Amino acid sequence: MNKYEEKLALLAEMISFSVVDGRLHEREYLFLSMIAEELQISQDDFKGLFHEENYPKVIKSEFERIQQFYRLALLMHCDGVLHEREQIKIHEIGINMGLNPHAIKRVLKAMEVSPTKMISAEFLLEIFQEQLN
Repeated sequence: MNKYEEKLALLAEMISFSVVDGRLHEREYLFLSMIAEELQISQDDFKGLFHEENYPKVIKSEFERIQQFYRLALLMHCDGVLHEREQIKIHEIGINMGLNPHAIKRVLKAMEVSPTKMISAEFLLEIFQEQLN
């Protein structure tokens, strides 16, 4: 699989997660659009992802899995409404990625109490590193 296809797969997973609550909020779409631009995904490919059924690809690097998990967590918070289905699904995704369940809970809790719903990259990595020791 080439890098562009990997980027498409990451974005497809995010799109799939964005509608788990039954609705694509405008802020979620804008966030996804910014991620697509950051990943250098063409507008046609980005829009096409909304009309395809995609299956998650295995992310080999732990750093990339943590990064993708954090993107999904940001997406979950960007509409300002935290749905129970989103919370259940993000835990399921994190565990399927092979991430530590305790670290997942700590990250989500830290984001929940943060006024901006964001945490620093250092803190994010520190939480996952603690679980390895």
